[in-house]
Amino acid sequence: MVVSKPFRAALASLSSLFLLTPLLAQDPFRVVTYNVENYLVRPSGTRVIKPVESRAKVVEGLLQLKPDVLALQEIGDRNALTDLQTRLKQAGLDLPHAEHVRGYDTNIFVAILSRHPIVRRQPHTNASFLLNGRRFRTSRGIAEVEIEVRPGYRFTLFTTHLKSKRTSTVADESDIRLQEAQILREKIDAVLQRNPDANIVVCGDFNDTHDTPSLRAITGRGVRGLIDSRPAERNGDSAPANNPKWEPRRVTWTHHFGKEDSYSRIDYILLSRGMAREWERPGTYVLTLPDWGVASDHRPLVAEFIPRDR
Repeated sequence: MVVSKPFRAALASLSSLFLLTPLLAQDPFRVVTYNVENYLVRPSGTRVIKPVESRAKVVEGLLQLKPDVLALQEIGDRNALTDLQTRLKQAGLDLPHAEHVRGYDTNIFVAILSRHPIVRRQPHTNASFLLNGRRFRTSRGIAEVEIEVRPGYRFTLFTTHLKSKRTSTVADESDIRLQEAQILREKIDAVLQRNPDANIVVCGDFNDTHDTPSLRAITGRGVRGLIDSRPAERNGDSAPANNPKWEPRRVTWTHHFGKEDSYSRIDYILLSRGMAREWERPGTYVLTLPDWGVASDHRPLVAEFIPRDR
């Protein structure tokens, strides 16, 4: 039988596709979370435009991390998100898929940029809670999206920005933050209720340290508990923990609070049990960058995954 050249070409192309699919399943992807500190391109309220040199430093850091999915906090309006997206593309990092989520705060927002398609969007923009007999709305929205990294592999990403530690005149700031954390946990549980093995990444600026009520509320316990990826600096530290009850003494701080001149870990990448099976620890770290503070008072975190259900 004589096989035509077009048929042979099509057959070769199909064969290449089948050979490539296992390779794509081994190719890692990176999720980054970053509070970009008032990334505004026009004034809003008391917040001013972010200087061009600060925006350039944000881009510099992200180019080092090369995120496939980028979760943002303290981004301005959609014009600000477009500004960052355009700057990244001009520098060679194209993240064409975007989600921008508003909340009660009309000045800063949360957002997501992704190299991979966003196949489901469920923004939570109007969540509220009762505290001391008074109704409050969460200051920032909660972004919930499902991203298809490759055919047959998807994960759900949550990102938000909880109440800061600045004193509130209407209620205790830690009580407000706990209520917001519990709302976030309800959204996570809704996904796990549908699929206990769901691939979920929960990340953002939670404005609290590890062993606090708000973080315990988000993390949860048991089979639905989330795993803290705990990114640390790539500075050569490798010694085990001095105390078996604690994590190793690695440099994990993500935020500098200028008023107190203090450094703390308040930004997180948390993983469901299903997602943790695809987690690549060596590709998970806090970025160290000279003059990092020109970009933001936070440092970005990255976690790496293999897009194959294990």
